[in-house]
Amino acid sequence: MLHAMRVYIPTTLAGLAEAYKAGEVGPVPLDAFAVTPSLREWYVSDDIEELEYAALNRAAQASLRLLAVHPDVARRRTVVAVDVPDAAVRFDPDRALDPAALGEVRLSRPVPLAEAAAVHLDADDAEPDVAAAAAALGAADAGDDDAQFTVDGAEDHELLWYATQEIPNLIG
Repeated sequence: MLHAMRVYIPTTLAGLAEAYKAGEVGPVPLDAFAVTPSLREWYVSDDIEELEYAALNRAAQASLRLLAVHPDVARRRTVVAVDVPDAAVRFDPDRALDPAALGEVRLSRPVPLAEAAAVHLDADDAEPDVAAAAAALGAADAGDDDAQFTVDGAEDHELLWYATQEIPNLIG
């Protein structure tokens, strides 16, 4: 059997709706997050669940960045979890030491939505904090501590797990 790797693809609720319509998450190359050697090293953990949770959180942060540049979409971080063949995943070992790139991978082929394992999504009640965090991102990146505190506020919300059969209800 081919080895597969669980990857977490950051998107938005609107992006999820597009993927549902198209039957796949794309276009390629797709940026995603996974348990890479550098992520393992950074977290100094052998607990795969802990490491996958860290990769999911990295994807949630990337989803927040997507929300920041798409002010017109629902303020809910959205991540699609999918198992893809190792051969479809590329990661740049040169960027591996950059803390901002921890767990970052690139997918070389579109991912059929039917292959998705789950969708992780903010609850409705997270929307005000996520909206504030998306709005504060630029200032936080520029080193504003108050803005960073606001951005971190979104991370206080756990993403909820949904089965892929629930996607039609999520995108309403």
